[in-house]
Amino acid sequence: MAQNFRRYIARNVTTSASTLLTANSYDTIIGISLANTTSSAVNASVYITSSAADYYIVKNAPIPAGSSLQVIDGGAKFVLESGDALKVISDTATSLDVIVSAVDDIST
Repeated sequence: MAQNFRRYIARNVTTSASTLLTANSYDTIIGISLANTTSSAVNASVYITSSAADYYIVKNAPIPAGSSLQVIDGGAKFVLESGDALKVISDTATSLDVIVSAVDDIST
């Protein structure tokens, strides 16, 4: 079975949650990278909204100026079900660039 690899990106993530992707099937997240584009440290959160409830993958993680945080790496992965939304937020305006790697349409 062929897999559909996808990339989702967001630039200048701010203090309002940005939805990176909303699953339309069973999707697997295989990587999340957050890059601090400011000259000061920021705190970032990544979470899934499912059935109106938020489930944090990382909450208020500090990222030093000019650095990045690999939220998912080393072979770790997690599955989103249809309707789940992957979101990211920063405590500082226009401070993060985000790249998410995913496999779309995993068969059950």
